[in-house]
Amino acid sequence: MAATLEAVPSTKTAEKKTEISEADAARELVRMAKEQGLSLTGPDGLLKQLTKTVIETALDEEMTEHLGYEKHDASSKQTANSRNGVRPKTVLTETTGPVEVDVPRDREGTFEPVIVKKRQRRLTGVDEMVLSLYAKGLTTGEISAHFAEIYGASVSKETVSRITDRVLEEMAAWQNRPLDEVYAAIFIDAIVVKVRDGQVANRPIYAAIGVTLEGEKDILGLWAGTGGEGAKFWMSVLTDIKNRGVKDTFFLVCDGLKGLPEVVTNVWPLTTVQTCIIHLIRNTFRLASKKDWDALKRDVKPIYTAVNAAAARAAFEELTERWGRKYGAIVRL
Repeated sequence: MAATLEAVPSTKTAEKKTEISEADAARELVRMAKEQGLSLTGPDGLLKQLTKTVIETALDEEMTEHLGYEKHDASSKQTANSRNGVRPKTVLTETTGPVEVDVPRDREGTFEPVIVKKRQRRLTGVDEMVLSLYAKGLTTGEISAHFAEIYGASVSKETVSRITDRVLEEMAAWQNRPLDEVYAAIFIDAIVVKVRDGQVANRPIYAAIGVTLEGEKDILGLWAGTGGEGAKFWMSVLTDIKNRGVKDTFFLVCDGLKGLPEVVTNVWPLTTVQTCIIHLIRNTFRLASKKDWDALKRDVKPIYTAVNAAAARAAFEELTERWGRKYGAIVRL
């Protein structure tokens, strides 16, 4: 999960930003995003720990329901049965990949877990659920609705309520944890997930992923949106990140998020807003006829793989000369 970011100096002093080449650092950050991935999901994604926490929290509450008393609360024990440690189990999710969870055991061996059944190895729908659960901005009712759908009539409403409360405690601790003072870059992007509250609706979940000065990646936070976010929303997101200890970041990388670039310097005055180059390349081909894609690819690639700014400018001028008349929108992009 760690990746060395050689282009960024190992200093946390904002005044030293001018000592690095912004072009080199931005190019290295984009290379990391493309080649090593800043993905939330996938085999090496950053959501495994969150998935593990949600599943284990639910399993603990299921065991409490089964035994009739809280963990470490033997005073209310009304059965000879008791907890008997945990056993590791690896489950496969649709996009996060294998996740190892600790399943609680009871001495009599009568516990039948529901969220991860015995002999069950594959979970479906868990990735979207975890994303939405950990995003700030969801109501308790929306979070409870996720678990109600998973459990159905298998457990009581009281158990679903307790599971929701426990997950809310874990979420709050994660959402409010302190962060590093300085990040080499913060990537902000959206993932559309299904949120349940009576009916299913698609909602954007915005993820802020930080790259530390040592090159390690971390999800700084998740925020639920409605699809019409503006400057006020982004100001609250960045202020939240700042209030948790982030004094500065060299780059904030984003694309197509209305109102975000305008408020960045209000929070971190020296930060450079870098448009996501991957998005730029994708948008290039959306503006062109499919029959020209191969030729465009050959002419666009030298711009983004240039060794320095002068070489990139020369490649851009060649692109403009060849395609400017036909695809003026691509040149302006």
